[in-house]
Amino acid sequence: MSSTMTLLMSQRNTVPPKRHVADGKAHLINVQPLKRSEMQPSYAQDLGTGEVTHGVYGSFLQGFGDVVGFLGSIPCCPCPNPFRNVQQGSVGLVSRFGQFYKSVDPGLVYVNVCSESLRTVDVKIQISPIGRQSVITRDNVNVEIDSVIYFQITSPYRAAFGITDLRQALTERAQTTLRHVVGARAVQSVVTEREAIAFEIAEIVGDVADKWGVAIEGILIKDIIFSPEISASLSSAAQQKRIGESKVIAARAEVDSARLMRQAADILASPAAMQIRQLEALQQMARSASSKVIFVPMQLQSDVVGSRWAVTKALPGLLLSLKTRRRVSVQPVAWLF
Repeated sequence: MSSTMTLLMSQRNTVPPKRHVADGKAHLINVQPLKRSEMQPSYAQDLGTGEVTHGVYGSFLQGFGDVVGFLGSIPCCPCPNPFRNVQQGSVGLVSRFGQFYKSVDPGLVYVNVCSESLRTVDVKIQISPIGRQSVITRDNVNVEIDSVIYFQITSPYRAAFGITDLRQALTERAQTTLRHVVGARAVQSVVTEREAIAFEIAEIVGDVADKWGVAIEGILIKDIIFSPEISASLSSAAQQKRIGESKVIAARAEVDSARLMRQAADILASPAAMQIRQLEALQQMARSASSKVIFVPMQLQSDVVGSRWAVTKALPGLLLSLKTRRRVSVQPVAWLF
């Protein structure tokens, strides 16, 4: 019985595969069920200060709020409903008579309508634009930088009660740090080291934001805008750099070509190579259909010493090729042997 129940529970928790169509073909995708570790962490906490310590008046408000809340939970009753919803991705902070005493996770929360208040804090990763900033670099070049900041609240209490306007504070801090970091660099470094600049800004802002209960996920530099004169100057510098690189590549190619030609000349200067070149020239001349007289130089006999068999094999073919052509006069070559 227990094994059957376990099998049924496992089948219930298994998400059926979904069919995905790509490139005209259907593919099955196994969708994994959501794990507890992947969900929002629990921020529920009770500081133990929920007891009323405001005398008779506080006790009266607490009791009266409970009565009104009970009536408000009845449908169609005009009294305020004491239950509040805390959405997923948020944390509820409950205060009694203005004093924080507990935090609650997403769900339905009971709040005394006369003595308690609920404040929700978003703990999802949030995006805030830093805004376009005009910055002067180290080499006195005016640039405009547009960027955004990604952050997440890790301590709802400090983010809600420790600072007045968290988003505005992060924006101002990021703007000041951006001016400081970019102002210490040259314009060429700003263009080529964008990720390093963003990482440095995130580290500096993160040290301060940690005291506010915020973790900086990252800073992204979206755009760097220059004046038309600076843009033309940078384009000219990049073009000159590319021209210089092309000249260096061409010079290296010429050096390699000269080196190879020198090696080829050394190889072709040998007697055996010259003999092969002479025989190839004779065969090329014999391919023409026009009448001609070919004289074989006497020096060819002295050059083939040690390789007489090559000429013996090559000349009969040469003579046969010459005789098959029209009007070809072949001079005796018996003196070669």
